[in-house]
Amino acid sequence: MKIGLSLSRCVRDIYEGRVALDEILVVIARTDFDPDDDQQWSSIWRGYHSYANIWSMPEWSQIPAEDEQAVRDICIGLKSTGRLHQPRQFGANPGRLPYYWLETMLLPEDHDNNPTVKHAWDQYQMLAGLATPETKVFDSNF
Repeated sequence: MKIGLSLSRCVRDIYEGRVALDEILVVIARTDFDPDDDQQWSSIWRGYHSYANIWSMPEWSQIPAEDEQAVRDICIGLKSTGRLHQPRQFGANPGRLPYYWLETMLLPEDHDNNPTVKHAWDQYQMLAGLATPETKVFDSNF
């Protein structure tokens, strides 16, 4: 599971297929907007898609304009599933970091409650052991 620390960079990775939505626990964004609001969305899209705006890095500049709705749908999906957290809505002002993905460890109850997660964990452990034999492989028998 991943925790994202940048809306624009995380959404870009999702759009480009580098990260799947089901891999994401939460994206903690520096934004304060509602992707369902047309006016707010328009401002975000222009800010991340265009070099003309100085308030943002244009991380979406390589995304074709005709894919705007696909990008918006990713943002709406994050929000509707409770995976978009915006600290600015609560008075915080987080800074931009050079990294934007954090990996999380799954708890044993995650394995027990979701067979797909357990299978993925077991596969990860097998591959980790093959890639680096000296690496300690964690017990996956929960």
